[in-house]
This record gives sequence, C-alpha cells and structure tokens, in this order.
Amino acid sequence: MSESVPVRCPACRREHLYAAPTYPCVCGAPVSPPLGPGARAVTHQVWEEAWVTVECALCGRRSEWPHPELGCACGTVLRIAVTADGADPARSVVERAAAGDGTARAVDPADASAAAEPPLPAGNAVPATPAPPAPPRRAFQPITIRTARDAVTVAALYLRWLGYQDIRRADQRPPSGIGLAARGTSGVGLTARGLLAQVDPTVRPASPRDVECLWLTAMTESAHCVYFSLAGYTAEARARADTLGVPLFVLDLTGTPQPVNTLADELGHT
Repeated sequence: MSESVPVRCPACRREHLYAAPTYPCVCGAPVSPPLGPGARAVTHQVWEEAWVTVECALCGRRSEWPHPELGCACGTVLRIAVTADGADPARSVVERAAAGDGTARAVDPADASAAAEPPLPAGNAVPATPAPPAPPRRAFQPITIRTARDAVTVAALYLRWLGYQDIRRADQRPPSGIGLAARGTSGVGLTARGLLAQVDPTVRPASPRDVECLWLTAMTESAHCVYFSLAGYTAEARARADTLGVPLFVLDLTGTPQPVNTLADELGHT
C-alpha cells in the first residue's frame, strides 16, 4: 500500500491527505514515489519538472514517472515533494509478516515455501498430482508517453499484447489522429476478424463524430474497431461508443491504456 502524507495548500491553508500513486515496473513489481514533507503551488507547467525518477526496490531499475500532484478545491495545483533522487528506501525485497506483538519480522523464503506445502494424507496413500494451472499472461509493459509518436507506439504494443498481429498504418487516414490496422487471431476475444484502431494524441477530448467516423470506416472493412485517446472523451462520445459497440481507452502519461467503457474493460481482460 502506498504511503500517505498530510499536505497543506499554501493558498487557502486547506489540509489534505495525499496517497502516493503506484506504477508497474517492467519487472512486474509496484513502485511509488517516496513522498517528502511539504508541497508547493504550480504556477506554470514545465515538462522536465513534471517527471520524477523512481527506483524499483526489486530489480533496481530506475524509471521516470509523473511527479505527484494534487488539485486543491481552491483551484491551486500542488506538487508534492519527493525524497532526494526518487529512490524509495522504505521498500524491501524481503516480505514481512505481522508478529504476535504487532511488530514486523522478515520471513525466510525457505520457511514460506515449507508453509505453503499441503500436509501429506494419513497412511501410504499418495495424493493425485493436480494439473498445473495455465501460465498467467505477462503484464503489459508500458512506455512513458512524451510525444505523439510515443502514444501511437503504446497503442500498437497494447494491441500486440492483446493478441493482434501485423499491426501497421491504416490505409484510410482518420479525420484526426493516427489510424492503425491489425489482423486478429483466434485467441483474441473479438474473434479473428481484423481491427481498426484510432490513436488521438491531441489535447482535445474525442467527440461523437470521431467515434462515428471510426465505426463507419470499420464497418466498410468488416472489421472491429477500438479508440485510444490521450485527452479522453466527451460524455456524448462515450454514450455513442456504448451504442455502437466501440471500446474506448485513455492513454495516461505512464503509457498504460486505461479502459473507459465496459467494452474496453472486457477486451483488456480477455
């Protein structure tokens, strides 16, 4: 669980309790910026100051993530302080378990493995060996989005992670953004039909017309479609996508597509 620190707005003096966000490292371990005391008001955004380097306690990889920020009700944007260079000294690779007196003690990996083994049945009977479970799908590896090309790259990698193949630039150019085309496989939840994806890296939320144009283009090519937007969608666009059956994703700056509607959520969990 990420740490929480009290934050006071320097403009209105209102108190807040801020929890550090958690991001996925490429090794699969969760990392979060270690918060320091205090916060300052952001008068204007600077790209270099909007990122912080965080070190993964598990693999030691250092990656850049969005600097922790908090929006106060008075309209002030607060940038939360982080410790030193962003390395998190509080995390440990060794798991900890609660002892009887309420303190924490390190758990020996060998003891943990022994405790996880089920007891043998009485007598000489040998229990049947259960079939091994199917290996879980590897977690999606995000790429930090800094440019429009990064947004397109993330969308292409996400489609490949879903199981689509032969991802390329679409033949028909959409009214806004970049169009991608992909070939489906039998392992994809949307069947083996092809797919058209629209990636909108602009700062304008997608409109109902954008969703309709993508859907109509996909209909003419007998393909499914999916929309990736960096700035999100208007309420009318989300309603239209639900009517037409278009999955909607938002691309956050960490490079992780976030589902906006139920169709996108189902597609991501297929």
